[in-house]
Amino acid sequence: MPTPPARHWSGPVFGLLLAALVIASFASLPLHFGAFFTLDAVNSVGEFLGGFAPPELGPGFLTKTAIATAETLAMSALGTLLAVVAGLALAIPAAGRFGRPLRAGVRVLLNVLRSIPELVWASVLLIAAGLGPFPGTLALGAHTAGVLGRLFADALENATPLPEQSLRTNGASPMAAFFYATLPQTLPQMLSYTLYRWENNIRAAAILGVVGAGGLGQMLKFHLSLFQMSKAATVILAMLLLVALVDAVSFGLRRLLTR
Repeated sequence: MPTPPARHWSGPVFGLLLAALVIASFASLPLHFGAFFTLDAVNSVGEFLGGFAPPELGPGFLTKTAIATAETLAMSALGTLLAVVAGLALAIPAAGRFGRPLRAGVRVLLNVLRSIPELVWASVLLIAAGLGPFPGTLALGAHTAGVLGRLFADALENATPLPEQSLRTNGASPMAAFFYATLPQTLPQMLSYTLYRWENNIRAAAILGVVGAGGLGQMLKFHLSLFQMSKAATVILAMLLLVALVDAVSFGLRRLLTR
């Protein structure tokens, strides 16, 4: 048997540093796990959860919840669509199609877009656009554009270059060779990334309402602030059903794409 290759020293050192970071995190944070299992904590949680039953099922409130659910779904879909357009436009220069300086600059921009969470984007955009679903949609689009732009750029860089080179050799223009050779290779992967981010944006859209960006999150914050637990329970159930529905649709679409 051939001798195994020598292990590089960076692997064990990285593992030790990661273990030290985890230990330091537990040592520096005042975590009181025992407080979760005291009798007072159990009674408080039981009393709090008991207020959610039964959920509000009046026709008028169910209609309001359905409208907020549709608003949350629309926010996630439109935000994802805007992110796909912007992400693809930024991914082409980020993949090095227009030179290394522009590649580096666009990747810095993508890092900035995705490093700022949706809640922070929404809080900033609420000042400019006011309350409602519009700033929430823009917040989803801004953050997701950074994520998808980076994923799309990596997919384009990892595509097999031979088909595009063959078209260029036979006289095709650079953009025509890109759209007919490289883009079809990466399109299934891009669609999979898009569907996955749409799932995440459904959850994010439900949370963005907490800062006043509309949808189910805004309803949840309103009813919880008034201690209307039965109505809050209905909103939470609507969130769960919406997320489950979108997960099922996204899973089915991904199965069709990978066949």
